[in-house]
Amino acid sequence: MVRAMPEKSPDPERLLRRRVYRGMSLEEAQAAEAAHRKRMAVLLALFMTQFFGMLSNTIIGNSMPVIVAEIGGNQGQYAWIMTSGILANTITTPIAGKLADLLNKKLLYMLGIGIFMVGSLLSGFAWSPESLIAFRVLQGIGMGIQVTLSQVILASVVPPRERGRYNGIMGAIFAVATVSGPLIGGLIVDVPFLGWRWTFWIVIPFMAIALYTVHRRLQMTRDLSRKVSVDYLGALFISTGAAV
Repeated sequence: MVRAMPEKSPDPERLLRRRVYRGMSLEEAQAAEAAHRKRMAVLLALFMTQFFGMLSNTIIGNSMPVIVAEIGGNQGQYAWIMTSGILANTITTPIAGKLADLLNKKLLYMLGIGIFMVGSLLSGFAWSPESLIAFRVLQGIGMGIQVTLSQVILASVVPPRERGRYNGIMGAIFAVATVSGPLIGGLIVDVPFLGWRWTFWIVIPFMAIALYTVHRRLQMTRDLSRKVSVDYLGALFISTGAAV
């Protein structure tokens, strides 16, 4: 019979030497460390959506000539395939931030992940430049929601004193996604049994894991006594300004 090994507690002296716990008592530092370990599952899901959301913008860079050659299209459509997702992301970001103040953050975040997964799936099935542009817009909307809400949720579940360590991780995620995207996309296109469609489909399994983790682990509530009011005209002006 195999016995489960007890979780090893961090050494008190080493724990207090960590910069994030400086000035705390031992009990406070141990409580903060226990809370950090408890929230890591949710934070890993947030980081995963951040990474693959950003990756979806850069992964198609090296595969674009192959995509355009297969589904057709001109130079203008080539540019729109590249930028449509980024434009939709830009338009969605401020709107998603405002909706996060009014609606249930967890449900809105899960909605963004779901929209992104559907957009990625449909992009892989695109049959023409017009269809790919439309599906990339859907992907960009989901990306804008999930990337914005991941930062909002991070600020909600992590105390201000400890946010620096996680914001640093997010900064590294943006950098790694930007650098690794073209490399991963080029490798996928060169593999004979994959092809360019997998540059869109590769993110779906990881997003499904993140969606399941958020559903099971993230606990958030909102004040239902407030009256929700959405400024539709303001959202229209923001969207128009960003598009122009």
